[in-house]
Amino acid sequence: MMGHVGTAVWILVFAVTSLLAVSVTTKPPIPAQYQAEAPEVAANWSAERAALGKRLFQERRLSRDGAVACVDCHRPDLAFSDGRVRSLGVGGRVHRRNAPALANIALSGALGWDGRTTVLEEYVLGPIANPIAMDLPVDEAVLRLDADPAYRAAFRAAYGGGPTRERLALALAAYHRTLFSVGAPFDRFVAGDETALDESARRGMALFGGKAECSACHSGVRFTDDAFHSLGVGEDPGRGAITGRDDEIGVFKTPSLRDVARTAPYMHDGSVATLLDVIELYDRGGNPHRNRDPKLKPLGLTAREKDDLVAFMEALSGTLIEGAGPVASASWARR
Repeated sequence: MMGHVGTAVWILVFAVTSLLAVSVTTKPPIPAQYQAEAPEVAANWSAERAALGKRLFQERRLSRDGAVACVDCHRPDLAFSDGRVRSLGVGGRVHRRNAPALANIALSGALGWDGRTTVLEEYVLGPIANPIAMDLPVDEAVLRLDADPAYRAAFRAAYGGGPTRERLALALAAYHRTLFSVGAPFDRFVAGDETALDESARRGMALFGGKAECSACHSGVRFTDDAFHSLGVGEDPGRGAITGRDDEIGVFKTPSLRDVARTAPYMHDGSVATLLDVIELYDRGGNPHRNRDPKLKPLGLTAREKDDLVAFMEALSGTLIEGAGPVASASWARR
């Protein structure tokens, strides 16, 4: 009898010890300037989980050939875009779309150019299994991680057990939820520093909310309405391929303009090279398309007005941070 009691006590002690070994969780940190737009999320975040997610973000073994990691298409120095017209996946395969920037992704509603999901934990697994991107079944990715004693230990410390599909998604999402851009010249100007914007950027700011009507879609603290519109760019069906709706063919999510000067080239297909080219597209009222947004119309901007709008958008580039500290862009190596 005493033997059974002793065994039960040891099982209880082991269970409590294991529970205490798992990292204490809370809600992810949100910079003060974004808290008004922050969605409600579960309190399942910890710095330890985010650190594991960062390691996984840089892990090339999550691709079939061991040559591609998330960081290759989402570079820290480019607001987590990649500077290519369209990204490269395993074996040099070319994506059909431009890599979206990940800075401030924790604040997004619908995710990706076509808004295919609103759940970050679903979104982060997509590239791993995508045959053009990393081309590795997620279950096989989990097996590779489980074969590594260091990863097994890291997952146990963060989640109380070894690698699983769910924990892989949670860890990657935990890291994504630390990525923000803060303290742009525009933010300093709004906070009272009148020297933060030069005269050109100030004129551009007035145009942005006035004659150019940019704020009709690029609104809020992130400069996006999180909605879907068509500018008549390219032949990609966009959101229409997700919803099956004819009136959403060629429609794409409004990207945030935070750090937009770092994320060229532009549009879902990377077909617009510079910010000035983007403004030229808007100035002519977009391109012909049956679903072109009715708000688009020729603007009649002058050359100086176009330059001023560029100056204002350049003033939306801030300091990229991971949680409480700046992004260490030297911590990755591009292929």
